[in-house]
Amino acid sequence: MAEGFEASLSALEERVRKLESAEIPLEEALSLFEEGVELARSCHEQLEAAEQRVAALTRGSSGIEEQALPEPE
Repeated sequence: MAEGFEASLSALEERVRKLESAEIPLEEALSLFEEGVELARSCHEQLEAAEQRVAALTRGSSGIEEQALPEPE
C-alpha cells in the first residue's frame, strides 16, 4: 500500500470499528481482518522508516547534522 501513514491508520481504524460494532458475515469479517493486518504492517513499516530518519540526525561539530541514509530496498 502506497498510502501515507495517516490514511493507512485511518483505514485501519475504520476496519477495526466495523469488526467491533456490527454483526457481519464471517467472510466479510475475514476480509476486513486481512485488510487490517496489511494496513497494520504498512503503518509499522512507515513508523520504522520515520524512526530511521530521526536516528540519522546526530550531533556533529557544528550542531545537529543529518546523515544520509541508505536507499530503501
